[in-house]
Amino acid sequence: MTRPSLSTRVLLALIAGLLFGLVLSRASASTIERVLTYVEPFGTLFVNAIRMTVVPLVVSLVVVGIAGADTTQIARMGYRALLIAVVFLCLSGLVGAIIAPPVFARLSIEPTAVLALRARAASAFGATADAAHRTPTVLQWIVDLVPANPVRAAADGAMLPLIVFAVVFGLALLRIGAEHRDPVVRFFRGVGDAMLRIVRWILLLAPLGVFALTLPLVARVGLAAIGALASYVLLIAVGTSLFVLLIVYPAAAILGHVSIERFARAVFPAQAVAFSSRTSLAALPALIEGAERGLGMTAESSGFLLPLASALFRVGAAMGLTVGTVFVGRLYGIDLTSAQVATAAVTAVLTSFSIPGIPGGSILAMVPVLASVGLPAEGVGVLLGVDTIPDAFRTTANVTGQMAAAVIAERSRA
Repeated sequence: MTRPSLSTRVLLALIAGLLFGLVLSRASASTIERVLTYVEPFGTLFVNAIRMTVVPLVVSLVVVGIAGADTTQIARMGYRALLIAVVFLCLSGLVGAIIAPPVFARLSIEPTAVLALRARAASAFGATADAAHRTPTVLQWIVDLVPANPVRAAADGAMLPLIVFAVVFGLALLRIGAEHRDPVVRFFRGVGDAMLRIVRWILLLAPLGVFALTLPLVARVGLAAIGALASYVLLIAVGTSLFVLLIVYPAAAILGHVSIERFARAVFPAQAVAFSSRTSLAALPALIEGAERGLGMTAESSGFLLPLASALFRVGAAMGLTVGTVFVGRLYGIDLTSAQVATAAVTAVLTSFSIPGIPGGSILAMVPVLASVGLPAEGVGVLLGVDTIPDAFRTTANVTGQMAAAVIAERSRA
């Protein structure tokens, strides 16, 4: 009997986590927490196991991709990937700007519910205000691209500065003699190969990890939030899913010269990790594995393009930030004009480049988007309580867009 593929096993684990989570969500709060006490550690171990490979894997692949390859070709792929990412982000923000106003215009919110949400927002936002206000300005973001201490950047999980360091290091290797460069490249190639081997071992446990991550997620929030917030949750879930299915998948198929079925199979393990962990950083090793084994991308291409895309490109966030801003305006009784919605969408696209690849990163980045149209920053607190489900869908869209951008950039090379 043929063993089910990894994608099939992960899908079955995801479904099992959803079903058992829904059943558990009907139990008492004490029962839920007692069960999750035994389940959650397995999910945490799975995410930690993946994350421990990310820094050495990313650095080694980027260094080898630059120092051990045709830099002209790598640069061209990088430019193409960036262009594709910008196009996807603009389309995502545009879709959010188009669908959110008419949907929320029909939303009727009870005044008492509004007051309750605002009261909860004040307390919730107070606990996260410092983190939210640390969202960098454009100038600060540019300054932070160059890490003062690469080791500290690695410890903090600041992937984009770390990638900048790896790119500069790889370029420097090209300027020294082959007798000194080749041993360094071989060393990093060995590190990268070893990390990929570890990733393959970890992915054997992906079904267990996905189940252990999905069950607590569903058990605590049930089917979704209720009342006014349900429309926000549903719009993010449906909007990002349709964007991926109707725009990202066809673009990958047509421009990346790969069938939709093959692309879907290759990206699904990373999607499952992204959905259950709500962090694109944890999904990066699965993205690289899927790109090389499922789509036949070269190690040089995947090692350069996917870490870059993972650090910069979050297609789900552009839509999520735009939709969230329109919802907060409606909640506060402020119907945004078309110009304000457009401003929010543009700000969301620009802000998305600085969002950390961690759970809830998009919500904290919403502060400058709200400020761009004059909405109170405390609106972030309204969305924090129900952000688990939207964040799972946004992160899934993010990793799908990252894979599509990488395969298009590589397959469209001349």
